[in-house]
Amino acid sequence: MDLTRRNFLRFLGLSSGAGVLGNAPRAHAARSPVGSLDTFGVLSDLSKCVGCRSCEQACNEANKLPEPEIPFDDDSVFDQIRKPDVGAYTVVNRYDNPKPGGDPVYVKRQCMHCNEPACASACLVGAFKKTPEGAVTYNEKVCIGCRYCIMACPFYMPAYSYSSALSPAVVKCAMCHQRISKEGGVPACVEACPEEAIIFGKRRDLIHIAMERIKNDPEYVDHIYGEREAGGTSWMYISKVPFEKLGFLTNIDATPPISHAKGFLWAVPLVLVSWPALLMGFHEFSKSNGKNEKNAATDTRKKESR
Repeated sequence: MDLTRRNFLRFLGLSSGAGVLGNAPRAHAARSPVGSLDTFGVLSDLSKCVGCRSCEQACNEANKLPEPEIPFDDDSVFDQIRKPDVGAYTVVNRYDNPKPGGDPVYVKRQCMHCNEPACASACLVGAFKKTPEGAVTYNEKVCIGCRYCIMACPFYMPAYSYSSALSPAVVKCAMCHQRISKEGGVPACVEACPEEAIIFGKRRDLIHIAMERIKNDPEYVDHIYGEREAGGTSWMYISKVPFEKLGFLTNIDATPPISHAKGFLWAVPLVLVSWPALLMGFHEFSKSNGKNEKNAATDTRKKESR
């Protein structure tokens, strides 16, 4: 079977169910957030982002990444849609506003830090970990380079470094875990944002802030992206433009993707161990069978020579 990234996600059973509500009647009382509420997270208000890319530069410096090919103050970077990669753990993309005369909308993308991360459940060696603070971290020292994490992610966020075949590495945002694990610490991108378009805090507080903004301003889409998607994420968004117009996947339901694939993933280590053993058994059997046939042929020739 051709196990492409998209086929794998179809296998996970990602079905439609997180559609944008637009200006539908507000019904906040019926909301029931999924996932942990006590971990930290980030709320991104897309109506406030001006595309300055200060967050990109701060992330670059905090993670000691190489200088980008296109400088942080060069707007030509918005000529194409980018995704995080080995040289940038977060990127800002520009989208046209579908509203007549509306300003462009800028979207910061990075790891969503799922409450029940599919990458962690898919990893055979435990290289990924959902921390008590809310960040999903990665330990490259134990990674074997299987890249199941990349196939499992419903948001297509992890990237893979091909720079060294001897030291495989998956790269992604870690929500500056080294900073937020200390009292008072915030992610570098949040600290650098001049417009306060991204807010760091407890997930329950961020959801409350988002609900209040949506309630008090009818221009907002009545949906907090990441509140429920894939079992909830620590990175969430609110917007005044429908999310499907901004490159977001809106067919991810509230069930953690990994719950659809537990049987499959349980079988992966078994297959990795059993198939080599089985193939070796076939090989030894073939050798033994071939040896027996050779001996039989030799005996036959000896009898005929007599």
